[in-house]
Amino acid sequence: MMCALGAAVCFGTASVFQAMAARAAEPGTGSGVDPALMLRALRQWRYLLGLGLDAVGFALQIIALLHIPIYAVGAAMAASLAVTAVAATRLLRVRLSGTEWGAVGVVCAGLLMLGLASGEEGTGEGPPALKPGLLVAAVLVLLVGAAAGRLPDGPRALVLGLAAGTGFGVVEVSVRLIDGFSLTNPAVYALLLGGGAAFLLLTSALQRGSVTAATAGLVLGETVGPALVGVAWLGDRPREGLAWLAVTGFAVSVAGALALARFGEPPPPGPTPDPTPA
Repeated sequence: MMCALGAAVCFGTASVFQAMAARAAEPGTGSGVDPALMLRALRQWRYLLGLGLDAVGFALQIIALLHIPIYAVGAAMAASLAVTAVAATRLLRVRLSGTEWGAVGVVCAGLLMLGLASGEEGTGEGPPALKPGLLVAAVLVLLVGAAAGRLPDGPRALVLGLAAGTGFGVVEVSVRLIDGFSLTNPAVYALLLGGGAAFLLLTSALQRGSVTAATAGLVLGETVGPALVGVAWLGDRPREGLAWLAVTGFAVSVAGALALARFGEPPPPGPTPDPTPA
């Protein structure tokens, strides 16, 4: 669980740097899958620093996925929004409202419940169709991202965020299904394709459109689906007699993260002052 929380700190801090770099980059084609936008962002040190933090976070996430249930790791990843909010108060000089600080506290309380209730990771491998199904899901993430470029900014950000979250969710499940590197294991390709697609789509979502919609979709995509797969097919279970606490902790963590999804949304422009003296 400490590794999962460490990953959340890395991912949450990286998001601040990557959002700054993505918004400073020149506009791209408008497509959800825009490699040129990624290349422009890579020219900025903030984005490179964010990628370095992502690499450390991913290593910690893998360790966590190999020792605790997916639902606990997913909730910790959603909690990275709380880290993003706190980091932004330092790096972006923004101020959190009392409600936003309350949401940070809610996320922490939910994670504490999960930490107390989570058992060890399951030992199931799921049905035979699960590994190729993950690869199909990763391909669909790319296709949805390409199609989302034609949507208006509001729905576009939500769809891209949800697709990016699904891509990260594919990575979470794939890690559990890889037992030694093998080129014949579809989960290996699902991990690579799902992770790469998620980065592309998330960069596009942050570059244009609603931060609220993008992050809300991201939280839902990377938590709910993988958690259900872990419980239904991979044998993830809470500690004996603490299922209620695990369910409550998961729900509270995700709800707090969704409340924080409003953080970072630029305020609506106010009325233009009249330059004519009274």
